Amino acid sequence: MARLAFLGLGVMGGPMAGHLARAGHEVTVYNRTAQKADAWATANGGSAARTPREAAEGAEAVLACVGNDDDLRQICLGPDGAFAGMAPGSIFIDHTTVSAAVTRELAAAAEAAGIAYVDAPVSGGQAGAENGALSIMCGGSEEDFARAEPIVAAYAKICRRMGPVGAGQLTKMANQIAIAGLVQALSESMNFAARAGLDTAAVVEVISQGAAGSWQMVNRHATMAAGQFEHGFAVDWMRKDLAICLATAEQVGASLPVTALVDQFYKEVQGMGGGRWDTSALVARLTR
Repeated sequence: MARLAFLGLGVMGGPMAGHLARAGHEVTVYNRTAQKADAWATANGGSAARTPREAAEGAEAVLACVGNDDDLRQICLGPDGAFAGMAPGSIFIDHTTVSAAVTRELAAAAEAAGIAYVDAPVSGGQAGAENGALSIMCGGSEEDFARAEPIVAAYAKICRRMGPVGAGQLTKMANQIAIAGLVQALSESMNFAARAGLDTAAVVEVISQGAAGSWQMVNRHATMAAGQFEHGFAVDWMRKDLAICLATAEQVGASLPVTALVDQFYKEVQGMGGGRWDTSALVARLTR
């Protein structure tokens, strides 16, 4: 069992850190809102730190799951950042969905300090984090991945090295591109079925068993039909991710016409006051 630090206790990070504690690791947590870190420590038997540096001191591995590029830089760099407290030979494992550019920037800073770095964004949403069944896509050297894998196994359904540093983030972009198109297609399908006078639940039961089936269809059709959008990843965060996808597509010469269109549909959902609704809220703009 290892001495670990976990930075960021949102809807994903909190449960992930809990799985590490239940696996027997000694876990110190940091959160921007100190009360949340204190509450986690009380509930899970770990300890809370007031700065990322304090949390990282003495840790064999530091894990993070925060909001965006700037948040990640803030917890890593500077006199109170995690890198300042990490010892040479320790490893930083980042579960945040960020740009590949900031990943490479921070990996270079870590390397200069003798710290290993693995980018390890996750997919599976809040339910996956709570159930310990996340898909984890990693970037880093084979040696560093081999060190990270047994730690993150506490909440992984699958964990795979996708290539060098940054490859995990690029794979997560592919994941978000696929999800955006799937949710929009499901929204259109359900709206069409309802307006055509069909029983949408019966339609989904039939078509989910064929080529149209998807995780989104099986797990979100009922809540979408009920107008319930409190079941996972928020629209605001999805737009952040899609912005990264679209910017990276420009850099690599990939065409993402459907993704660009769905991003604008999510913008409409934000305009409806649905920034904190989950990503299946795309159906709301069709049924209003």
